Formats: sequence, C-alpha cells, structure tokens
Amino acid sequence: MRSFAATLVIALASTLLATPAHAEFGDYSAFRTLLNLINPPAPDNPVTEADQQGPYPLLVNPAGYDNFNPANYYAWQTIELAPETGAVCGNGSPYKFFVNRVPNTSNTIVYFEGGGACWDYESCSGSFGIRGARNPDGIPDDYMSLLNPGASLVSPFVVRAHPWTRVKTQNWNMVYVPYCTGDIYSGDTVAIYDDPAGEAEPLVWHHNGIRNTRATVAWLKDNLQRSGQMLATGCSAGGAGSFTNYYTTRRDLAPTRSYLINDSGPVFTAPANGDPAEYPSLPLQQHIRSAWGLDDPNGPLDYIASELPLLDLDNLGTLYPALSAALPGDRMGHTHFWDDMNYSSYSYERFFDEINDEPDPAVREALILERWHADTSRLTSELANLDNVGYYLPRYRAVNESHCTSIIEFANSDIQELGLELNHFVTNVMEGSGAVMQASETDTQIDRQKPFNLLYYLLDQLL
Repeated sequence: MRSFAATLVIALASTLLATPAHAEFGDYSAFRTLLNLINPPAPDNPVTEADQQGPYPLLVNPAGYDNFNPANYYAWQTIELAPETGAVCGNGSPYKFFVNRVPNTSNTIVYFEGGGACWDYESCSGSFGIRGARNPDGIPDDYMSLLNPGASLVSPFVVRAHPWTRVKTQNWNMVYVPYCTGDIYSGDTVAIYDDPAGEAEPLVWHHNGIRNTRATVAWLKDNLQRSGQMLATGCSAGGAGSFTNYYTTRRDLAPTRSYLINDSGPVFTAPANGDPAEYPSLPLQQHIRSAWGLDDPNGPLDYIASELPLLDLDNLGTLYPALSAALPGDRMGHTHFWDDMNYSSYSYERFFDEINDEPDPAVREALILERWHADTSRLTSELANLDNVGYYLPRYRAVNESHCTSIIEFANSDIQELGLELNHFVTNVMEGSGAVMQASETDTQIDRQKPFNLLYYLLDQLL
C-alpha cells in the first residue's frame, strides 16, 4: 500500500494537473481542496428514514461493508453492495460499482455502462455473444483495471488523461455503474430460462436493474457530497439506463445543476395499439415489458410514471417530453448514429421475420436501417419542440457498427457538413444557454469516404 506521504504527493500533483484554468460551479477553493486531502468532505445529503419507505426505497449499505476510503483520491475503488440493499447481478452474485474521487470539486458524473440485453437462455447465459447480456458471470473487483479496457478506457467522459479528447467531467468525481442484469437498468423480476438444447440446468436470472440503481444512489447519498453539477450518461444500454433512471436519480442526489446525455439508447415512440409497420420498435417494447417485469403492478413503469404526469405508459416514447416538462431547468441531449447497426439489430432483427429470414446480409442491413431511420426521423420531430432537450445525429463511423458516439474519442463522431464534432454538442448541453443544440447529418456518403483508421480496425478485431 502507498504511504500517506506518497498519497498526498500524488493527490497534490493530480489536483494541480486536473484543476481547470477557471473554477467551475461546484469546485472547491484551493484552500478547501488542500484541507480535503487531509480531511475529506463528509456526505451532506444522506438517506433519510422517509427515503427508505415506499416502492423502490433507498436501502442503506451496512457501515464498513464496502471498505470505502474517502481519502483515496484519483483511484478506482470497488464498492460492493450487501444483499440487504436489494442489489444483485443477473446470476445472483453481488452487485458492485466503482468510484473515483477527487478533492477539488463536488461535481460528479454517473456513467452507466453499455452492453447487450437479454430475455432468454442464450442471451442471458452469455452463449449469444456480444448481443447478449454483459457480465453474465458477475463483476470482478478489478473491473476498472487497464486489463479490462472495455470499462476503464471506454469513453473520454471517464478517462482522466484521455490522449485526444478533453471534456470537463475528466476533472470530476466519477461513478462507474456496471451492467450485469440484461434489462437496461430497468427490470424487476426473477426469470427462469430453459436451455433450448436441454443440456444444462435452467438459468435463474435476476432482471434486477432498477433495484441495483436505487442501491447505488443510496450509497452515493450516504458517502459523497451533494454535487454542484451532475451529468448522467452512458452509451447503448447505459444510455437507455441513464435515461429511464434520470428523474429518480436526479431527484434523490439533488445536484444544483443537472444534465443528461443519452448516447445510443433511444426509447422510441411505439403506442401500445400501434402498427409495427409504422412503429417498428413496438414488438421489442412489448416483449421486454413482459420479460423484465416492467408492467407489473407497482413495478418499474408505475414507479417512474408516478412523478412524471406526461409519461404515457401506453407509449414509452413520451419519456423525453415528460422529463422536459418535469425538469425545465435541466439541459438534456440525445445522440446516436443514423447508420447504427448494433442497437438497431437488437431492436428489429429478432422481431420481424422479413429480417430474420433474409439470407443476404446487404438486404438484411437495408431492412434494419429502413426501420431505424423511420424511428429516428420521428424522434427528431418529437424533440424539435423541446427547448431543453437537444439531439446530435451523425451518420456513420467505421467502428463498433456505428454504435455509440461517445466511446473511444469524440472527434470522429462529427457532422462534417455543419462543422461540428461531438464535443460541441456535449459543451452545449453542459455549458450552453437557450435552446439545446439540435443537429443532424444529411450527407450519407462523406463519413464513409474517410481515410482508413488503424485504431478503429484494431478495436473492431478486439470486439
């Protein structure tokens, strides 16, 4: 273990390097920062008795259970949640998340990890591959080490010394929320999935996403100071999770200023009585509502809707206008690629025979994108009237099936015809005034004409 003197030197050096040239709202003074190195700031927004009542209460982790050291700055600490918090991974193993604390600011990013989704034996057990559940075997303690770059280096949002992209969350407290339940952080049911080959025991799977999120929020209230600024974000399932949990997370953590950036986790309009030909996401939404227990009485959807009067539970695509109206002072944004072939495949491939039975990959891709473009076009129309919700929709990037604009780097998630890079959108959401930026790329070819990118090629081989 490092000595206290060594820790102090590292923290001082890191503070000097990380502190921006001008103070941000939520930053501590230089004198307070030095005091924090010796006497870390105590939590000032702890869980109350009232918080521990009602549906999806904030259940407290037992004192000392997690071995958290509040003075261990600039290092990822593993926070394991006890069973009495209600938190558990899909396979029944303990749920863990990770905190990287700094002494010079109260500002915090809550980053929801991306990954697949699952609703049967193949996709939840891990045999389905990358489109199945992430972390089907649970979360190891060293998850944020460099030996697992898919987490520790996933996005400039949570990489302090990123070589190409600068974003102000790199100076903030970081909370990394791993994904191990296959339900976009929203489910609440225990499912039993039979092995279709009949060779293995049935899989008992905990779609426990909403309870894991609530237990994480409870720990943050009990251990960190209330944030001056907070960003909730993530990509793919993490984008969806940051979106569906935003209101309750923001309500309970109670930052002074709060932002949401949903990267590539859209919840598209799909009225319950609609036609899948017009609303292509309807079959997927109908399936997961049942598989993940979303529609159970007093379940996740009832809970989310209880304080969002504009959320129509017969049309989950109304969540953005519901958030916009309920949180008029927050700045929120949505981003994904027009030619995303990952989330779109999840959304339609297994639900439309026309796609699932198509042998020609090029035709299959065209059928998927036709539906994705229809859903995306409708989303832009719906967000156009919301001043505090923006969108940023580039066309294509030659890595990870054009999925997730905010991973790896921001520069190549650009809209060339408008002279924009993703960082312009992020800055507009988190530092702008007036209506949030709404930008979309119309050129279908310019991104595909970029020079060969060796880094992207190598990353795709690893994926």
